[in-house]
Amino acid sequence: MKLNMIFNCEEAAHVCDRAQYNEASLWEKTLLTIHTFFCKLCRKHTTRNARLTKAIKKSEVQTLSAEQKHLLKKRLRQEMMQ
Repeated sequence: MKLNMIFNCEEAAHVCDRAQYNEASLWEKTLLTIHTFFCKLCRKHTTRNARLTKAIKKSEVQTLSAEQKHLLKKRLRQEMMQ
């Protein structure tokens, strides 16, 4: 990675996303920290991204089982045929 990444907001946003999922290297995280120190927009993005990730982890989203999905699709098809 190039050192000039410190001033590239697009790359900083990408590293921010990778850092949220523990995919960023220590060097990338360090450069992101330096970048967000100077860049208000990226600092705001990083804060919002962290808040969103935390909210998603806290939520107890429940999805339909495969059987329930199949039954729902079947029912929708029947309704569309009528």
